[in-house]
Amino acid sequence: SRYRRELLARLGQPFETRSPDLDETPLHGETPLALACRLAQAKALAVARGFDDDVIVIGSDQVADLAGRALGKPGHHAAATEQLRALSGQVVRFHTAVCVTRPRTHQVLEAVDSVTVQFRTLTDETIETYLLREQPYDCAGSAKCEGLGIVLLERIDSNDPTALVGLPLIATSRLLREVGWDPLMAPSSEAGCTHG
Repeated sequence: SRYRRELLARLGQPFETRSPDLDETPLHGETPLALACRLAQAKALAVARGFDDDVIVIGSDQVADLAGRALGKPGHHAAATEQLRALSGQVVRFHTAVCVTRPRTHQVLEAVDSVTVQFRTLTDETIETYLLREQPYDCAGSAKCEGLGIVLLERIDSNDPTALVGLPLIATSRLLREVGWDPLMAPSSEAGCTHG
């Protein structure tokens, strides 16, 4: 996503993005946390299959968890309206999973960062005004906290503020170091990562 591209750019290293073209439908009985982890790994492995040289691939996925119910990207206005009505006044967990793989060394490492968000009570007018102004149809849970969506919230409890945006950079940086590539120490012209 463009949000993950913007976050990954903070590491100051060149990278390219590729779409893994995966079916993101939850499996029967799959929890929101398990869904986020499965999709992050599936994205990383799908993209990694397209390379013969030594690359590091990052896959990530985010799922909003409303009392065990998975909320993904709404895709359109009506679905976003229903999501925000359901989230009004609720505590929601946003699970953001990341998988880093380096096929040459057979490393597949994973982490997940869960952020707890308290939504304020939202009126239909508030929801409609917000959706018309922000159009967050590509955001899990329809609330883009890095934009106007922040006004829909009472509180965010997080160990990593980037996790709620879509890629937990603290965990991602740790996983990159564990596969042998430190973005801080790598020359900025060195080929970096591929994100799926």
